[in-house]
Parts: sequence; structure tokens; C-alpha cells
Amino acid sequence: MSLGAPPLVVVGCGVAGLATALSAAPRRVLLIGRAPAGVDCCTALAQGGIAAALDTGDSADAHAHDTLAAGADHNDYDAVRYLVDNAVMAVRWLQAQGVPFDLEGTRFLLGREGGHRRHRIVHAGGDASGASLLLALIRAAQNSPHIDWRPPAMLDALRVGAHGVSGLRLRWPGEPRGEEIDCAEVVLATGGCGALFAASTNPSGADGNGLALALAAGAQARDLEFIQFHPTALSVAVNGALPLITEALRGAGARLFDDDGVAIMSDQHPLGDLAPRDVVARQVWLAQQDGRRIWLDATHLHETWLLQFPTVYALCRAHGIDPRVQRIPVTPAAHFHMGGIAVDLDGRTTVEGLYAVGEAACNGVHGANRLASNSLLEGVVYGRRLGQSLAGIRRHVPAGGGDWVERGCDADAAALIGLRALSWRALGPVRDGAIMREALDELAQDAGMGGSWQGGLVGRLLHAALARTHSLGAHFRCDSPVD
Repeated sequence: MSLGAPPLVVVGCGVAGLATALSAAPRRVLLIGRAPAGVDCCTALAQGGIAAALDTGDSADAHAHDTLAAGADHNDYDAVRYLVDNAVMAVRWLQAQGVPFDLEGTRFLLGREGGHRRHRIVHAGGDASGASLLLALIRAAQNSPHIDWRPPAMLDALRVGAHGVSGLRLRWPGEPRGEEIDCAEVVLATGGCGALFAASTNPSGADGNGLALALAAGAQARDLEFIQFHPTALSVAVNGALPLITEALRGAGARLFDDDGVAIMSDQHPLGDLAPRDVVARQVWLAQQDGRRIWLDATHLHETWLLQFPTVYALCRAHGIDPRVQRIPVTPAAHFHMGGIAVDLDGRTTVEGLYAVGEAACNGVHGANRLASNSLLEGVVYGRRLGQSLAGIRRHVPAGGGDWVERGCDADAAALIGLRALSWRALGPVRDGAIMREALDELAQDAGMGGSWQGGLVGRLLHAALARTHSLGAHFRCDSPVD
């Protein structure tokens, strides 16, 4: 491919990738995704909204306080400060892209979610915020002349040499041969790794593929052990991602009960059912280990169900549950990776020319546990910052240098099932050093699992979790004290 100066290549078509591509104008951008627009993307499934201090009496300082508290003060303070200081601007930018936020007159309708001491969550279409946001950004990208949006393709390899990244290889579904493309910069906006767990809210594409390739290329990782489990996924038998039950329901007064009608969050945290996600997920998990089922009771919402929570209502009805009159069975599920490819605030990795943004990256903004509705915000704020910084960069890359770096072998279907069960058992909401070491031994002895790139990535997660010997945030070890 030779169309003048090498393009900026953005891999990933969720909120972070789209915000980066749009903000890089007028530089030519090659945008690549694994699936058609809006499919196999965590953004499309996001029911929560975007956190921003838009209400009178709220402030960026208060937003920062809640972000740091949820993150167990493991956050990078400068990253948090930049996020909250640019939150309102991010909402305004999204409005300019056509996102139809929910309003009451000219005022935003603000919700509240776990870990927030104030109502500061803006939604679009109630609990369909992610899909609404994604649709608007897709339309904006498709109408932007500087963006070349390629048909669905898989990033297969990176060409890396003494001067960093100089090219990439794409592969199309069902095609044995790929296409090699010269480039000066590559942005990985490939999402998290929740699909490597047996219980997950993530689509199949969120399998850590970008993280694994970056590690193979020599990029450093950060905070790999911190994985957030959403406490309220719909507890039903499905093949694939579990339906998400938005935290905004608890913000509207829904509560968690066990089979005996005991409110499981009573006396567990000052915020009760709206405690940070790691706290609530552990309580649900521990109750399940005692043989109790957990239920979310939102029957008091009555007529507001269809107005505020149409997505959850439809999901429940599809599984034979009427949430207006029935309690909703829930379970924890892998939801978000706070760790990832180590980057600075401008998205730079330790490999020259390789950048990362969104859930695939880790600049420390989320600390040990992400505050609710900061993920879409992060994608917009840091995607815009990265795109704007790359708009004027023209890195010279000597022609023909470097070697091709690949992830390794793919796990087959049976190995993937075993690997997901292993991850859930050893790296779930409550962890134990002995079980994690057993899992590493199992990976070493099972060539199907351990010999795959997915198994290698799970091994990296296990080593990181074992290295942090004390509990912190979402990394909770039952065999060690809390930091």
C-alpha cells in the first residue's frame, strides 16, 4: 500500500478508537476493526453513561475524590486530574458529534452509580448510552474525509525494528493471506480481556488480542492483576457474554437480597448497594460460595422501567423475567481491565511508534478499581488527546527495517473453554495464592491452553496477581491482608 506519506493506523472501532481517529484530523487515518461497525465492541454494550460534574454543587474536585477512593488511591493523580478537568468538555464534544443525551428541558438528566457521592452520570437513551454514543461517532467517522475505514480485518502482526514500529499485517476472516501495510504510528484501541473469563459481560473480541501483541512486540505492561468484576450480570445460561444489569438501577433505589430476603450490602459499606464495584462483587461472590442466590429487586420502579431502563427490561423479558414484578437473578462477571499496555498520558508505549488508548492501555487513571462511568469518559478524553497529538507528528521510519512479531498460536475451542474456566477459578473476585499457583501448573502441563497466546496472556495475569501479595482494590486475596 503506497498512498503518499504513511498513514496513522488506529486499530479498534469502539469509543477510544473513534475518538482518536476523529481528533487526528486533518491527518490521514486508516481505521481498522475486527467486525462491522458497532459489532463485537464493549462500547455498544455499555449501559452506564459518562461521568461529569455538570450539576450545581458538584465539581471536578469531587469527581476526582470519588475516582481516587474507588481506585484505592493506586491511581496516577495527574491522569485523574486530566480526566475530570476535561469531563464536561468531553460531553460537549460528544453533543457536537450528535450524541442525543437525555435532557429535561435544557438540563441534563443526571443519574448516580456505585462509588459516586453525587448524581453526575449523563445517559443517552436511558440505559442504551453506549449504543447511542457509538452510533453517533460511527456516523461522524464515516462522514470524515480524512478517515479510511477498512473492511473488518484482524491485526495479525507488527513489524518492529531498531526504530520501533514500521508496519503491520492485516488478515481477513477466511483468508489465508494478509496485507502488509507500511505505517509510522499504530494506535491499539483493542479493548480489554474479559472474554478470557467463563463469566463475562464482554463480547468475544475483548480477548486481550491487542495487549498480547503489544507484549510480544516488547511493550511494557502495567497493573495486569487489576480486573473489575461487575456485580450484577444477569444470571442465566447463555453461550457468550452475560447480559449486563446496569448499576444505574441501584442508583435509582434497587437493592440486592439473598434467597432469605437479607439485604447483603447492609452494614458492609457506607454507600450500601452503591459501594464501589469491587466491594459489591465480592459480597455477591461470597454469598454464592455459601450456596445462596442473589437477586436485584427493582420492582419499585414500576412505570419508569420503559423510560429509563428499556435495554435491561428487554434483556430480562427475553429470559422470561418481568422486572416490574419479579426480582432479577444476578452474578458477578468479568467486566473491565484496569491494567493493560503501559502508556504515558499521551498514549505512548515503550515501543517507539506504538500507542495505546482506552481499555487496552493503562495510564493509571483507574487505579486498582474503576469508578463507574469513567470508562467511556476515558475513551473520549484520552482518545481526543492522543488524536490531537498525533495529528501533527510525522515520524521518519527507515524503509525495510524490522522483523514481524506475532502473538503466537490461537487456542482451539476446547482449550478456550478450559482456559476461561481456569481464569474464573483462579483470577475471580476473590483470589488465593495456592489456587493461582495450581493454575500456572495446569497451564504448563496443558499444551492446548498453555501453548496458545491466550494461555500466555492468562499466565502473565497470574504472575502479576501472585506478585502483589496483599489485597488492593479489585485484587482481593483471601490469603493476605488488605493494604
